[in-house]
Amino acid sequence: MGQDLLPIVFASLAIGLAAGFVMHRADFCVTASFRDMFLFRDFFLMRQMVLLVVVSMVLFESGRLAGLIPGQSFPLLGTPTLASVAGGFVFGIGMVLAGGCVVGSLYKMGAGSAAGALVFTGMLAGSAAYAEIHPQWSAFARATVLVDDAITVPQWLGLSPAVLLLPLAALGALWLAREFRAGRMQRPAFAVGHLAPWRAAVILAGLGFASYLLVGMPMGITTSYAKLGAAIESLVAPGHVAGLAYFSLQPLDYTPPFSTRAIQGGPGPQLDAIAAIQYPLVLGIVGGAMASALRLGEWRLRGRLPRRQWLSALAGGLLLGLAARMAPSCNVWHLWGGVPILALQSLLFVAGLLPGTWVGARLLTRFVIR
Repeated sequence: MGQDLLPIVFASLAIGLAAGFVMHRADFCVTASFRDMFLFRDFFLMRQMVLLVVVSMVLFESGRLAGLIPGQSFPLLGTPTLASVAGGFVFGIGMVLAGGCVVGSLYKMGAGSAAGALVFTGMLAGSAAYAEIHPQWSAFARATVLVDDAITVPQWLGLSPAVLLLPLAALGALWLAREFRAGRMQRPAFAVGHLAPWRAAVILAGLGFASYLLVGMPMGITTSYAKLGAAIESLVAPGHVAGLAYFSLQPLDYTPPFSTRAIQGGPGPQLDAIAAIQYPLVLGIVGGAMASALRLGEWRLRGRLPRRQWLSALAGGLLLGLAARMAPSCNVWHLWGGVPILALQSLLFVAGLLPGTWVGARLLTRFVIR
């Protein structure tokens, strides 16, 4: 990595530290927001997710109108295909079995969760395993393209993004105002240092916008899991890793903010632009959560779980890593980045995520927690 990537490294690290700290203080779990709807018919955390999306929608579109954010989409967003629906479905199952998504497991691991570390290990293995089926899966994705000339709904309809995004944001704001007045956005909390989830949602939306401004895209981390998985695999089978087509891809090719030179990166084990963007973000989330737990005097290694929950965490991690490459990318990338700009790929991911979460909840209650 060259010195021209250092600003991106420091920006991603700072954003990750803040995000990990905030998520730990609020116990802001994306998985729980979906899982609780099906297990308990509890929509409290889902309301916080809606708040995050609405605030992100306003920030992203305001930034675009002000000329701070170029274009209608960001790098690595692709055309909508049925692969995104299938990937979202598998991802939904995996995050429920794992007890956390790709970012939730990181902040829990930073706070001392051994189960979070096991999920992280499973995600590395699942991401690397995807490379074995990439030729077949990419062929399926190419054969099921739904719209080949648009990335977002406004592009598809030939409209200015503001025509759709601003009215949607206004409707969302009105609904959220009603939920606040009814007391459905807050719950009593007596833990020292607790941060209300709605406050965390607003801060995380701001951090996503900061990432868009400083890095050129919202927060996303799962390609780094494939990179790290490939690096570990190459220690024992370097020839095999070198021969896999997936690890030779270079899907990232863009000119970041405050730069005049394009940068490239891919899922292979090399240190490149994706490594500069995502590795510091991952380290930051873990470090921010650890700093929060240490400051509260709560950090400790926690690993006393029944055997079936260990197996569930590992299996969930494997599915998460695999699905994040199938979709491609994860719930944070799509929910916090793609949905606020009405990216077709992200909307399809959510369409698969919802039934996948339902299936995961059924599996969890039948085989894991009973």
